[in-house]
Parts: sequence; structure tokens; C-alpha cells
Amino acid sequence: MTDQDDLIRRAAQVLPGGVLGSHRSGPGLEFVVKEGRGAYLWDMNGRRYLDYLLGSGPMLLGHAHPAVVAAVERQMARGTSYFLLNEPAIQLAEEIVRAVPCAEQVRYTSSGSEATFFALRVARAFRKREKILKFEGGFHGAHDYGLMSVTPRSPKAFPAPMADSAGIPHALEGEVLVAPYNDLGTAEALIDAHHDELAAVLLEPYQRTIPPAPGFLEGLRAATRRHEVPLVFDEIVTGFRFTYGGAQEFYRVVPDLAAFGKVLAGGFPLACVAGPKAIMRHFDAALEGTPDYVWQAGTFNGNAIACAAGLATLAELRRPGAYERLFKTGGRLRDGLAAALRKHGLAAQVSGEPPVFDLFFTDRPIVDYRATLTADRDRLTRFNRELLQRGVVKAVNKVYVSLAHTDRDVDDTLEIFDQALAAIAADA
Repeated sequence: MTDQDDLIRRAAQVLPGGVLGSHRSGPGLEFVVKEGRGAYLWDMNGRRYLDYLLGSGPMLLGHAHPAVVAAVERQMARGTSYFLLNEPAIQLAEEIVRAVPCAEQVRYTSSGSEATFFALRVARAFRKREKILKFEGGFHGAHDYGLMSVTPRSPKAFPAPMADSAGIPHALEGEVLVAPYNDLGTAEALIDAHHDELAAVLLEPYQRTIPPAPGFLEGLRAATRRHEVPLVFDEIVTGFRFTYGGAQEFYRVVPDLAAFGKVLAGGFPLACVAGPKAIMRHFDAALEGTPDYVWQAGTFNGNAIACAAGLATLAELRRPGAYERLFKTGGRLRDGLAAALRKHGLAAQVSGEPPVFDLFFTDRPIVDYRATLTADRDRLTRFNRELLQRGVVKAVNKVYVSLAHTDRDVDDTLEIFDQALAAIAADA
């Protein structure tokens, strides 16, 4: 058996920071995944973990779901990647169009970052403008436009953006306007003042784990429609998670364009831009050589394996009662965590919808990004570490819930929530 500690040492030599991205378990708690099945992960030492990270969200059915595995195995025998039309890619696009209110056509990408990037590019081509308006704290992937004012520790006055990464050209700061999430008055004022420069308004309709305030999405829809500015929903997280038609169906506000990923492909690299033909036509290669053409292609876009996995995943989500069960499971976890916070007298709150939520160690209502800055980050880090020590894995700032989590899993998790908060309260 390969030694886990040795693998961690080897990773540190060949991977920056010894990790695959930015997710770290913490000193002494790093582990290497050997396998995932259902709601669980196992490390190289054979320890089992209850998984609420779910691959950063894609594994809504749980790991190695039999229907997904079978679909992938069938397709693998026919080949994996063609860079040409294939039946699973066409079938999945048809299903997305049936499911998503804003979708008449689909353009595949291989990641959520690419999907939001190309959603903005096609919006600029359609609108013949260049600036975008986004919302502080909203994460839209790793491209230069997306990494503006996601996690500023000392935010500027609105609408000035701040780059979240080294290597982003300063020139882009003049192309991005930033508004506070859930502040319709400020967003409307910025749209009214800058509409003639705006190519699009981009947002997560459900920002990280912050639900939209009543009337906020509706007001944005009205303001953008008034000025004919495309409204773009980043549904990488919410797509097929809140309900089959995504956040736009759940909140009953239909954007002009949307980006989907994560759940869409059941654990494989696949994402897409979805929208009406009037905008999506700019991707049509028949326009090549004209000012209207948006060049977009990728070696693995519409990959047959990923599309087969996506079709199998969506078929499971269409089963009667799937979303009711997901919300029941998530609701028990979310409400149980809130009850444990009250029990231990901690200044904290739970924010979010049942399929994905988190806690903030602050008394201030969590309505936007700046409210999250009042939360005690060290306590959240401590909470995540206490969970991991007890065999529960979650994202840094999210609890993802799956259909594989059972009532027994919820009972066990709530007990661990209680133990972790008790340890934190004892040190308060």
C-alpha cells in the first residue's frame, strides 16, 4: 500500500502548495483520496469521511452513482473524444433546452470559468459594448473579468473593482463596474448611469450562500430590460441543483444568458452557455470573417463521456421526489446546525438554501459580501478543522448536500456539528 504521508510529501514537490487548487485541509489534516462512493470518501489509510464537499459541488447524486458509471462504461467502449458531433452531446443539449427557461441553444465548454468567460464575450458581441457590471463577492471563475472584487479585504467605493489575483491587467479595471449584492437601488442607479457602456450585467442569482432579497432579481431584470442590457446568470452552482430548471426556475426570473456546469456533467469536465438564438448566433462559424463572429472551440467541448454522464445524471434528477428529498435532507442539516449554534450560545448564523449553505460567525445579517467581512474567519477555519478531525469534509465556505446522504448520515453529521461547536464554545 502506498503511504499517504509519502504521497503528501511527493505532492508538495510537484504541485504548487502541494494541492490541486486552493482547497486545503490544514496542517496535519491533509489526506489523499483513494476512492469515493455514495456520500463518502476514503483516504489512502482507509479512513472514511462523510463528504459535503462533493468535488466542489458536481456530485449531487453522490460518488460513483451506478447509473452514471454504467452510462460512462457504455460510451467508453465506443470512444471517448471526437472533436465532432456525437449523439450524447446533441441529446444533452436538447435536454438543457427543454429544462432551462432562457435556453434555445447551447454552446459547450469544458469548465465553468470558460462558460462565464464566453457568456460575457458573446454578450459583448451582441450588445456592441465592452463594460460589464458584476456584484461584489460574486465568483465567476478564474478568468480576468471573473476575478474582480470577489474577496477584497479592503473594498473600494462602488463601482470601483479590485483584482483578486496577480497577473490581471490593470487595464481591465476600467471595464468592470461593481455593485453591492441585494442592493437594488445602487444597482439600478449604476445601470441607469452606465447603460450605454454596458455589455452585460453578470451575477450569481444566489451569491455563494446568500439568497436574493425579495424583489432584487426581479428589479434587476426590469432595469436591464429597460435599457436592453443582457442579464447573465452564473448558474454553475445553482443549475439543476435548486430545481431542474435552475435558479431561474426556482426564483422565477429569466435572464438573457446563463452559464451551467458542475451538476450538469455528473462529475466530468463539462459546462455550457445557454441562451436565445438571437444571441447564440454569434457563435455560428458561418459568421467567420464578419464583425459579429465569436470564436469559441475547445478540444474536449461536448466530450461524449461527459455528455453521457450528464444525461444519466439528469435522468436521475427527473425521478419523482428527487428534489423534495434533497431539500428535506439539506433542511434537516441546515436547521440542525442553526439549532446547535443556539444551544452553544455562539454569535453565528446559517445562511443559504437547503442544497448548499454555510455558517457565519457574526450577528450581522448576511445580505451581501461586506456583511460577511464582519464574520470571524478564524472561527470558521476552526469549525472546519473540528469537523475534519471527526470525519466530515466540507468546502471552506459551503456545505454541499447530495441525494446520497441518508437520514443516518444526517444524524451522524448533526452529532459532529454539535461536538465541533461545543469545542469552539469551550474556548470562547
